[in-house]
Amino acid sequence: MLEHFLERLPAEKPPLSHIHALEAVWLAPAGFRQFEIRHSDAQGERSALVLPDSATCADCRRDIFDPDPANRRARYPFTNCTNCGPRFSILQALPYDRPNTTMRGFMMCAACQAEYDTPSDRRFHAQPNACPVCGPHLSLWRKNPGQKGEEWERGAEGDEALRRASDALREGLIVAVKGLGGFHLMTDARNIPAIARLRERKLRPDKPFALMVRDLAQAHTLCHISPPEEALLTSAEAPIVLLPKRNATPPDAPDVALASDALAPDTPNLGIMLPATPLHHLLLHETGFPLVATSGNLSDEPICTNEQEAIQRLGHIVDLFLGHNRPIARHVDDSIAWLVEMEGTPQLLRRARGYAPLPVLVPRALPTILAVGGHLKNTIALSIASPPSPKALGEAPRTQVFISQHIGDLESVEAMQAFERVIDDFLHLYEATPVAIAHDLHPDYRSTRWVQESACPPPLARLPRIPVQHHHAHLASCLADHGRDGPALGVTWDGTGYGTDGTVWGGEFLLGDASGYTRIAHLRPFLLPGGEAAVREPRRVALALLWELFGEEALEREDLAPVRAFSATDRRLLARMMPQKINTPTTTSAGRLFDGIAALIGLRQTTTFEGQAAMVLEGIADPTVTRAYPFPVVKGKEATHPLYLDWRPLVEALLDDLQGGVSPAIMAAQFHNALAEAIGTVARSAGEPWVALTGGCFQNRLLTARTARRLREDGFAVLLHRQVPPNDGGISLGQVMVAAAAYQKNTNGDEPDVSWNTRKSDAH
Repeated sequence: MLEHFLERLPAEKPPLSHIHALEAVWLAPAGFRQFEIRHSDAQGERSALVLPDSATCADCRRDIFDPDPANRRARYPFTNCTNCGPRFSILQALPYDRPNTTMRGFMMCAACQAEYDTPSDRRFHAQPNACPVCGPHLSLWRKNPGQKGEEWERGAEGDEALRRASDALREGLIVAVKGLGGFHLMTDARNIPAIARLRERKLRPDKPFALMVRDLAQAHTLCHISPPEEALLTSAEAPIVLLPKRNATPPDAPDVALASDALAPDTPNLGIMLPATPLHHLLLHETGFPLVATSGNLSDEPICTNEQEAIQRLGHIVDLFLGHNRPIARHVDDSIAWLVEMEGTPQLLRRARGYAPLPVLVPRALPTILAVGGHLKNTIALSIASPPSPKALGEAPRTQVFISQHIGDLESVEAMQAFERVIDDFLHLYEATPVAIAHDLHPDYRSTRWVQESACPPPLARLPRIPVQHHHAHLASCLADHGRDGPALGVTWDGTGYGTDGTVWGGEFLLGDASGYTRIAHLRPFLLPGGEAAVREPRRVALALLWELFGEEALEREDLAPVRAFSATDRRLLARMMPQKINTPTTTSAGRLFDGIAALIGLRQTTTFEGQAAMVLEGIADPTVTRAYPFPVVKGKEATHPLYLDWRPLVEALLDDLQGGVSPAIMAAQFHNALAEAIGTVARSAGEPWVALTGGCFQNRLLTARTARRLREDGFAVLLHRQVPPNDGGISLGQVMVAAAAYQKNTNGDEPDVSWNTRKSDAH
């Protein structure tokens, strides 16, 4: 019987459960005569996992759309059961019991309590269990002109609030809707003027908006969707999935095709998600058409989580607020994912709702390390040192590394406040006491300054601080994502990372593992005139590439779009800056090379969000083109110097194609093919069988797919990110791994692999 139970367990486990390891050991009988579920013990180690929020299950969807009025959960927007609903976003402390959640203020009625107490009921021990009699309810907030200007007041309640919000969306208004982990800004996805108003008010002129659709059938009318992508859309995690647009007008939403350029300009993809809560299911059922569903925030700010905060920060954007009285314990944004061509495993681009804070399991013992991530797409990570397992079980040592939900770019006071809340939240939730703090090597990242300038509270301020080189963290993150120790060749390509030589890295080939690396190759360096200004203006990068080829004559090439984009005065200023390197750092950034090529082709001279020029360049590339531009890999002047990828022949060939009238689609494809070929050349030179593709440039599906295919054809094993993003949202995991290796080496009496920054007062 016990062996039969062991066989059935993996196949018949509860839907939301995760089996990380399954081992069986025969023990002597303990003498118990019955099975029971006891109340949680507040004492002892916090070892239980915190489950992410989960999308509404099929049974609960049937409840909310049940036409029988006798079903008390018909049209109830807070319906849930043990197989779905809020978890992480309502949890205030472990263990996960109702008194430790934001549902503690809602006492279950007799009917809900009976469900909660009945083992055969699917709401047995469902902590957020509720119904219209005893649970949360909706409220609509509207503007009320007063003597001191417009004020917001509560209007309709319950189902009437839902219906009025639906009417407002039909009228083309903008409605802020409170979901699981914060507010969405929603409007009619077919209404171009409404989309334009939302862009203007949110200060988001170009960045794509995500869409929420009623069901899978409606998603198919808008995008091409493969069976694995269907599975991802309809999964319990319910992320936003990036899918290729259909060119034909969809039959049941004819205006969406017309609005697609307004929704997602300069990209062939749409970000599509299905409703993740009963409220959103009901809203989409009422309207019948797709809705824009973008995060309820301003640029660089965290998502709003309560009505008062939302009214203060979003009141100038929206026409109505649809809120509710179930408090949100912590902000949790929507996750974003896609499937890379030929890859059956989804790749996360933003890890939040549905995935956070599930841990990454590392197959070795680590100390408890807090990692504070980078500056953009920030997440934090916390490794929890587990006590040794009994030898009788024969388990290999393992450590759980908990990675926070997406926090965002640390550009504002609100973002830094959210960053500090998440750190405090994790330390208290898991009752963890770190032995060290890991941070990025860049001295000006706000996460680094928070650590180094003792902005962190005691006792964190007294801990050793371990700086981690940015691209080393990327490599270690990808290895940990796969449970591998290494070594591997890390192709770590992104926009910006502080190098150990004081320059801006970004097109790196690092051979190593968490304990150390050798920089074996990188892009040929070029200038960044204006520093940060060059990140926002690809034309500056293009001019720097031309300067390397032609010197001052580059400024006379008015046949080229990036040169024409500058006034004569600006060109004279740049001509003084570059030779003297005034506010003109040197970089090896692959991300900036994408920008420069996009500007030369004439696609974007300036940008309004990170990665925009590269996104446009990928979007226009002709996937049928197999020819590649020349991109030679050259030996350094000395034997000990890294190889470098010389982009000059590539740019020269591209300029010839521009003069010859070659289409931008062909030029963009040949550029991507050149990168994939060059990566293969370096990999063959390195001779390491494992290659990790990591960094923000590998958010480019075309580059990732072609590079992975090319490497596999040459016999390499390719590691792509799965559980954490390839962008900076994944480096906190890598920081934990690198810092743990340095800490363990240091405490074993050896010299650490990185220098530790500690104040003199802490050194004793």
